[in-house]
Amino acid sequence: MERAQRIGPHQAAPGRCGGGCLKQGSALYLGRATHQRLRPARHRLGYRVFSLLVDVDELPALSRRLRLFSFNRFNLFSLHESDYGAGDGMALRAYVERQLDAAGLRTGGAIHLLSMPRILGYAFNPLSVYFCGHPDGGLQAVLYEVSNTFGQRHSYLIAVNEAERHGERIAQQCAKHFHVSPFLDLDMRYDFRVEPPDAEREGLRIGITACDAEGAVLTASFDARRRPLGDASLALAFFSHPLLTFKVIAAIHWEALRLWVKGARFRSCPPAPAKPVTIAGTKDS
Repeated sequence: MERAQRIGPHQAAPGRCGGGCLKQGSALYLGRATHQRLRPARHRLGYRVFSLLVDVDELPALSRRLRLFSFNRFNLFSLHESDYGAGDGMALRAYVERQLDAAGLRTGGAIHLLSMPRILGYAFNPLSVYFCGHPDGGLQAVLYEVSNTFGQRHSYLIAVNEAERHGERIAQQCAKHFHVSPFLDLDMRYDFRVEPPDAEREGLRIGITACDAEGAVLTASFDARRRPLGDASLALAFFSHPLLTFKVIAAIHWEALRLWVKGARFRSCPPAPAKPVTIAGTKDS
């Protein structure tokens, strides 16, 4: 793995339990994704979207409980371990804990995955997010797993600033190492502003700003509200967002065409980084 900085383990503050404590079971998050290109040509894309937030340890039980959702097999909605990490079907907990261990972080805490499921067997996730808890409580790291439309995948593991581990918002940053858009350079930085999931709060937000040496070039966000994860809510999500994953990939290509027509410079896709995970420090490291 690429290592930006070695991260030492932290101790959770006793008796505190705010937004970073991962007091959250599996849930459905309904919301809106927005992408805004700021320069050289301004461009905006927004669409309704939903994601599942799953405790990775609950996946087999969810598959048994829900008629419309299955784990590692076909259904209206499904989640397959082969769609994540190295793509080899490794158990999600084992995969994430391998990255945490390589970063010098503690294992054994709660792990929640925020991702779009497969719908009728198909999924494309531009971004999947793993919220990694400390075994003593609190949110100790976030693993951002990025996929591009060229079949490549890369992840960024970033420790949470100790002062923010039990709060409602976290701020993180890292250098960009992976080609995502053919209309953005590789020499950039990501700034993340995240309001992590919490059972005591309905809202969730993932905000990303891509910056070059001159400042912000693009912003992207997912703003959503929690709903219980059940067959009724899944059916509602399907009929209110029909064939969502197909629409996401179609929207990405349509907007790329519009950017090209506006004169945005096209960059060819380079090989993916040799190491699939970049380990970065905290925002203030």
